[in-house]
Amino acid sequence: MNLDTLISSNAVISTNDIKSKKRALELLAERLASEANQHDQAPEEALDPLAIFQLLIEREKLGSTSMGHGVALPHTRTSLTQHAIGAFLKLEEGIDFDSPDEQKTDLIFALMVPEHYTDEHLKILAYLASLFNNENFCKTIRSTSDSAEIYRHLINWQLTSQAS
Repeated sequence: MNLDTLISSNAVISTNDIKSKKRALELLAERLASEANQHDQAPEEALDPLAIFQLLIEREKLGSTSMGHGVALPHTRTSLTQHAIGAFLKLEEGIDFDSPDEQKTDLIFALMVPEHYTDEHLKILAYLASLFNNENFCKTIRSTSDSAEIYRHLINWQLTSQAS
């Protein structure tokens, strides 16, 4: 899977300003809306980030999307988009994300897919889970705070990891 079809460099954020799960989801919803508005929507039909935030919150109420080990994959299926869209947030300091291992979360990949993406949704989540289960990948991402460099690692990791 190539993540460059799922996430753009504009959707990668590295910050130390986020102190709560709610604020992290708000920021990711803003970025998902921005990405959707650039690709999917006519200007008069611009997506409201609050609508995406509410969908992410509703999914979190079903159970935390934290994988543990400092990683979370908040996601939603919605009629608000016609394409799978991702946004990534790397935090300098982890936050409480209701993680099963009670570790602070510092790597958060949010995903928004169309309602009809039943199988694709699961395949994307499985790919992201395997990517973020890779200790070397997470260590590499955590070792940089430059959003452009993080983006390069996200989209190129499969190629570089297969080559080694």
